[in-house]
Amino acid sequence: MKHRLLTRGHRLLYNQRSRPLVVRRDNAALTREALITNVFILSFMWFLSPVQVLKAIGLQRTGKQDEAFTLAQEVATLEPTDDNSLQALTILYREMHRPELVTKLYEAAVKKVPLSEEYHSHLFMAYARVGEYKKMQQPPKYCYYYSVKKNLFVLQAISAQDEKLSQTMFLPLAERMVEKMVKEEKIEAEAEVQLYYMILERLGKCVEALDVIRGPLGEKLTSELQSRETKCMSLYRRLQRWPECNSLAHKLLLKNPDDWQFYPSYFDSLFHLIDQSWSPPEEGEHCSEGSVHHTVAEVASFVEERILGEDGKDSRSLRGPYLARLELMHRLRERGCPEEKLLGDPLELMVQFFGKFGDKPCCITDLKIYLHLLCPEQHVQFVNRLGEAVPLGEQGDEGFAFPEDTKALQRHLCVCQLSRALGLHHALHPDGKLRLIAELKAHYRHGLKFGEQRSDALKTELQFSDMYCLMAAHVYIDLWKETGDENMVWQSLGVLQEGLTASPSNAQFKLLMLLVYCHLGAFEPVVDLYSSLDAKHVQHDTIGFLLTRYAGSLGQFAAASQSCNFSLRFFHSNQKDTSEYIIQAYKYGAFEKIPEFIALRNRLNQSLHFAQVRTERMLLDLFLEADIVLSLEESVKAMSLCPEEDDIPWDTMRDNRDLTVFTCWDPKDRQLTEEHRRRSLEEESVWLRLRSLTLRLLASLASPGHTPPQTPAQQNSEKANENGVADEPPILGVLLSQLHRTLQTAAQMAEKRTQYPLLGPPATRLASALSSGSCQCQAAALQLSVHLQDLESAGLGEESRRWRAAAEILNKCKGDLLEMKGSKLKTRPSLLENLIFFVETVCIVLWTASHCAKILRPLKTSLQKKKKKKKDVNTALVRSLPVVCGFQELTGSLQDLLTQALEYIKGQETGITALQLAGLSLEGNTQVSDEESFAKAAMDKVQSSYLRSLQEAGDLLKKRAETIKNLKI
Repeated sequence: MKHRLLTRGHRLLYNQRSRPLVVRRDNAALTREALITNVFILSFMWFLSPVQVLKAIGLQRTGKQDEAFTLAQEVATLEPTDDNSLQALTILYREMHRPELVTKLYEAAVKKVPLSEEYHSHLFMAYARVGEYKKMQQPPKYCYYYSVKKNLFVLQAISAQDEKLSQTMFLPLAERMVEKMVKEEKIEAEAEVQLYYMILERLGKCVEALDVIRGPLGEKLTSELQSRETKCMSLYRRLQRWPECNSLAHKLLLKNPDDWQFYPSYFDSLFHLIDQSWSPPEEGEHCSEGSVHHTVAEVASFVEERILGEDGKDSRSLRGPYLARLELMHRLRERGCPEEKLLGDPLELMVQFFGKFGDKPCCITDLKIYLHLLCPEQHVQFVNRLGEAVPLGEQGDEGFAFPEDTKALQRHLCVCQLSRALGLHHALHPDGKLRLIAELKAHYRHGLKFGEQRSDALKTELQFSDMYCLMAAHVYIDLWKETGDENMVWQSLGVLQEGLTASPSNAQFKLLMLLVYCHLGAFEPVVDLYSSLDAKHVQHDTIGFLLTRYAGSLGQFAAASQSCNFSLRFFHSNQKDTSEYIIQAYKYGAFEKIPEFIALRNRLNQSLHFAQVRTERMLLDLFLEADIVLSLEESVKAMSLCPEEDDIPWDTMRDNRDLTVFTCWDPKDRQLTEEHRRRSLEEESVWLRLRSLTLRLLASLASPGHTPPQTPAQQNSEKANENGVADEPPILGVLLSQLHRTLQTAAQMAEKRTQYPLLGPPATRLASALSSGSCQCQAAALQLSVHLQDLESAGLGEESRRWRAAAEILNKCKGDLLEMKGSKLKTRPSLLENLIFFVETVCIVLWTASHCAKILRPLKTSLQKKKKKKKDVNTALVRSLPVVCGFQELTGSLQDLLTQALEYIKGQETGITALQLAGLSLEGNTQVSDEESFAKAAMDKVQSSYLRSLQEAGDLLKKRAETIKNLKI
């Protein structure tokens, strides 16, 4: 293309001249016309490369990746050295997520222009982006980045797969380089001291690292508050030098008794000293840091002194010493130490704490972790004592006394939260819970007036009484789970929606609504709720599972694509972003931050959520497009799917989900446990493996290298042998074996029937997929591509019966998704989930049938030709005749099944539309209160969501019904 353009440009110049151009080939001077021509050509060549790259960027951004890559490579092969081309190609390769090509680009540029410091710098940065730390040491001395070479050994040590190599080569090399700088007194910056400390710490040379921190070099650590002390404390703990640890913590707490980070070290060191029977020397200092508190009496006395100091202050007291006393009591009780009684009665101590800090929002989180110090018999007494310390006004018409200012409101709210954390709310009978809800709602609405009094309040600020509203919703959900009365869940959504009208930025309201809607089977309102949370950066990994878990399973395919894109966009930009962070750390000398950025990148690349979203997105694209927009083969090719490759990091996969994102005041026996976390991760991993194997099996069916298996007739045919028909690739059998083993593991796991707390991790689709028969039916369909090698009628008949299990899946969808019982709406989300399993299974069955049709068509053609010629029919072909007939019968039954499914969906759409939810009153009243209107709005959203799910499932099945017509052989 370039040559054609150059010729055209040359020809244009030629036509403008009165005579032909003359370019001399000897050493004589060029004519004026020839000189002008050559200058133009060179200018045109300089202009051409950036134009081609800009065109490639345009193609990339319009989805034509292959054309863009081809065009870019045409320019890259010319090895350009102009800034425009290099920068444009860099932008393009980054958008393609191919940073390794940038290194090749600048390697060629540096080779052509070796004295360009700018190109060396760009090459250094390119190596940094892809983690080529060894190559980063190559730039010449005049390069700006030469001074960071010592840090590259550290980075190689961090990234090295071989820990022994890291400890024996990379880190010692870095240590020697820095030690040389120390001897030559060339270390001046704090970052270089941080780097020296990092090297020694990773080598396990804690004594040497301690000498550096406590020596003159440690004085340079000034950017962070108490940086030297924190590092010394960490090293003392690693060296198990408990006297020094205790003494240093003691000195630091004398300076700042509210600095909580040093209390754990103070207490830990005490008990280690007790276990070691340590005693101070008879003469001199206890240790290099000073005196040591090695008895419980000394530590308790120190804590009491800090508390007395706070009690005697005119200003507000600090919380640290009071919490330290409770923490010490907790540790003494764990060890069974009788000295616990020296500290006092935990009930009185917590009442005292509440008296001082009860008007602060942090009071509930401070006290909640020490509630176990109370005996069960003390729970009611404790709450009553706290209630006496809450100033309330006179009782109103509703029979409740309300606080008169925000401090009193916060105290009353704290008492309510502590009551729930002690299990007093859960112990109430349903009528008692309803009375509690009425009280909480009354306090919430009364507290709104304090927010209205703030003239300078922003819209993003929360109301003082929001937690009353959230707690009322929790009690409603308790009633829903205990009684099965769905009226309670509508009331819960109503009160949360009411809360959002006053506090539109309250994330807890949105998160709980999101969870409840998903449990009801309605995903449509969830998209807007999650979007309004405005999740940033790593939150797409930590809370994104709340969105992606339910999107596809509830039939909202368009929303599922959108939700997957939310997460994938973040993960795909992670590599680029963290590389830029690393480069900035080099630029500003913050070497100690580089390992943190590398750890963040690894954490995100190995994320369970990332693997799940990527797998589900590819499956979703196949369900929606394969054999509808593109063929299965083209869809698999567009995704660059390779069945032989499993790129999920199973051994290093990390569970980054934030399972504590919901505000929860439940007692300990109702909270999420480590066992719940472990089992949830196991289930998620098994379900991911099932989905990944299904995806790879589909890719193996569509892979260009996947040759249909030989029929017995082909195997016996000399013609087939002459043409060298290939055998079935082994990958399909390998994947099917893995799938069956995983299904066995999944069945064993499903038998455990683990129940998670509502505010804990959502259950996977594993149990539902097995109980519906979806997994088994899909596995049987995929297995047929192997079994078809044996054309005995019995073989196909057995698999055919398994295929017909799809009809059983459809039967498990039957029933009304929404129904009215009196004035109450009843949802049945399990039926909707089974319907989606049916849709997915039908897609997989049809793809397998399409693959089998490719095998049977030539067989049938061969049989018809032989019959037509009235020659002896091969025995294998005679045996295959029932298989052909059975396949035709099977496709016919699948078509009938799709017709039944579409009729069922149409009937459900008609039934749901007929429900006049908007005109129903939850209590049968003609006048609807604001509270009821919020609840009915939630019902409307659920109705709309179910209709959308049915519509999208129906549209997809209609398209599949069209594709099944092409399966005739």
